[in-house]
Amino acid sequence: MSMISSASNIRYPWYVRFIFWLQRCKYSTELEPARLWGGTPKVFLALTAFYRAIDRKISPIEPALRSLITVRVSQINWCAFCVDLNSATALERTVAPEKLADLPQFGASPHYSEREKTALRFAEAVTRAEGRIDDALASQLRVHFSDDALIELAALIAFQNLSSKFNSALDVPAQGFCRKPE
Repeated sequence: MSMISSASNIRYPWYVRFIFWLQRCKYSTELEPARLWGGTPKVFLALTAFYRAIDRKISPIEPALRSLITVRVSQINWCAFCVDLNSATALERTVAPEKLADLPQFGASPHYSEREKTALRFAEAVTRAEGRIDDALASQLRVHFSDDALIELAALIAFQNLSSKFNSALDVPAQGFCRKPE
């Protein structure tokens, strides 16, 4: 159970209620983090706009890889909600269940391409407090990603760290979107 109870007495502005409606249409429920972020409506709106900007169809990072990155960052940050929702999204984006199950050991998995492994190593290095981007990883990143793609990759990793650390800090539970292994 979340450390913070959902504030049912909050009168959310119309645009937050609209986002809730969109979530009910897509997920059949409101997302618990949205209820929490909704208590700071302008921040929530900006956060939602930021996510929509980095998770768009014309991104230089393919949807399946974006999902794998968000799941891996969520695993590192111990965010049950994020692992649950992002795993369900990964499966919707045609990530094979065995590939998703191999994610914690992606480096040794035959299911991952070198591009994916490089992006995931970058995600891990950025996410871990002691992580550094060494010259070898920087060189590998330049082989597989353009400057625009690297910027988007860093933005996606930063967003997912914000989201998963927020949810983990407030002990937001999974909502049962994905029945696959964490």
